[in-house]
Order: sequence, then C-alpha cells, then structure tokens
Amino acid sequence: MSELPGRLFRLLSLLQSRPEWSGRELAERLSVTERTVRRDVDRLRGLDYPVTGTTGTAGGYRLGPGTRLPPLQLDDDEAIAVALGLVSAAGGGVTGMAESSMSALAKLEQVLPARLRPQLAAVGSAAEAVPRPGVPQVDPGVLAVLARCCRNHELVAFDYHGRPRATTRRRVEPHQLLTLAWRWYLLAFDPERDDWRIFRADRIDAVTPVLHRFTPRVLPAADAPSYLVESFLSAQYRHSVRLAVEAPASAVTSAFEGVVRGVVEPTGRSSCVVRFSADTPAMLLTQVAAIAVLGPFVVVQATAETAALIARVGGQLAGSFGSVGSVGSVGSVGSVALGHDQADAEGEHADRQ
Repeated sequence: MSELPGRLFRLLSLLQSRPEWSGRELAERLSVTERTVRRDVDRLRGLDYPVTGTTGTAGGYRLGPGTRLPPLQLDDDEAIAVALGLVSAAGGGVTGMAESSMSALAKLEQVLPARLRPQLAAVGSAAEAVPRPGVPQVDPGVLAVLARCCRNHELVAFDYHGRPRATTRRRVEPHQLLTLAWRWYLLAFDPERDDWRIFRADRIDAVTPVLHRFTPRVLPAADAPSYLVESFLSAQYRHSVRLAVEAPASAVTSAFEGVVRGVVEPTGRSSCVVRFSADTPAMLLTQVAAIAVLGPFVVVQATAETAALIARVGGQLAGSFGSVGSVGSVGSVGSVALGHDQADAEGEHADRQ
C-alpha cells in the first residue's frame, strides 16, 4: 500500500469529495488523459476500492462504500491544521464535540505517517479550547444532514423556530453552512418565498432530506461569507441606535465586537455616523460603550428601550466610579481594589516570563 502512486491518492480523494465524477472532469483535475483515468480506476478496483462506472455521454465514476483505507497523506502544515481544528471544535457550539473531537484526534494519530505523529500528539496534549458560555448548542446530526444536502444539491425540509418563537416547516435549497462568532448558520434559497434566507442551525430540527436534486442558483454576492455579513449589516431588528461619532470610520469599524455589526458612513476624515440594530437593547449597550471609548458622540436616534437602558447603565457607572480618584486608590468600592490587586498579580507573573 505504501507504493501507491500519488496520482492514485489524488484520484481517490476526488472520488471521496462528491458523489459522482465524469471521466473528463477527473482527467482535467489530474492533468492526464481519460484513458489514463480508466487505467487508474482499474488499479483502484484491484486494491478493493468499489469504484463503479457507466459508459456513454452521461457516464461517470462513483466510489461505493469500502473497508480498506490507505495511510492518510497529510503534510506537516495540514496535520497541524486538522489537529488545531479538532481542538477548536471541542470548545465550539456543537453538542458533544469535546469528547468526539478528542476521540477523532487519537484515531487520526494512528493513521498518520510515523513522522507526523509526534507533532499531532504534542498539539493534542498541549492545546485545549475553553467552551464559551451561553453559546447555543447545535445537534451534530443536524449539521451532518445539512452539509450532505449542501454538497449533493438536495432539497431539505426542517422545522424552524424563528425569533417570534413560531415554528414553521421549511423546504429549501441548501447552499452552504457558515459559522460566525461560535454560531452556525445555513444559507439557503427558499422557493416558497422566492428569496435567499439565513437560518440559525440551533433553531433547526426534524431535518429530512427530500431526495430531490436541484440546480444551484447564483448567489447575489461575491461569496457566502460576504452575503452573511452583509445581511447582518442591513438587517433591521427590533432595537436600534444611530450615533454621530467624532472618530475616523476605520477606528469605529475596528471596535466592533460579537455578532452585532454596525453600518458606518464616513462624514469626514475624523467623523462618521454608525447604526447598530439588534434583538435586545443589551446587545447594543456593549457596542455603544466601545464607541464611547473612541471619542465624543451624539445620539441621533434610538429606540425608547435602548435609550432608557443606556441612560440607566450610564448613570449607574457614573455613580459607582465617580468617587474613585484613580485605579490605585483604595476607596469604598471593593471591586476596584480587587481589580487593582489582580492587575498587580498579572504584572508580576508577566515579569517572570
């Protein structure tokens, strides 16, 4: 098995990446003739890989289920990337991924060439992802079905629990799964609404492949990630705030945090207007606080609940910190002194490094 040529590994990888390939497509990918592809397919069959093929203009090759696998061929960077990806997945928003990721990492080490095993073992033992609290968990089975339907261009049906908490049965053309800020999203075209839609994966259940193929549509954006971000930027949620900020637009954009993004409109070299929109006023509060650090601003518009929350929290902060002369002073606010002690401890630890 170790003498299997690199071209056969590439051919096998292609056959595993999608359900069916034509001989012409495989020949173009491998930079060989279709006759060479037929010979290589015969060699794979001789190694007990169940490659089926049909003749004619619509003919193609398909890899059936098999039992024998060659050694996993990864270079150094690819092996480290896979290991770090598994470690990161353990702290993500997919149910049960911590144990599954570590189990997969152990199995991966067994099938890698001996040269790469020490590096993989080092990553597995030295790296660990800390789960982020409050992240909605997604059923890995749901992601698996959605991913398969995206790859095979198959219609998929599911129950969706929307923001108003009304459950609807949807039947869509899945395009791509995307992850942003620890959350998973499905980008799909909804024929019933004749438009593209973005679904949060943690609100999807009762997933059923329809087993009906569709022709992929052209996405109205450069790529799926761009479409997702642009959709968040243009979305109008229940709560919003609009600020005129005395700071460059580039500085404001770099201050954005979390899943809430703002629409920034430059009004000068050192000024801009920014709009935030979110489901809750609390989500907007952190963004307004980040803008306040950059420079003076004026509230142009805000929904009533958002304005009330920010004003109330601002008053509480001013009242709590107004009597403190400096971070180092010991006053009546115990949390300030505690924060100072913690900073000293961190500084001492840093000096020892």
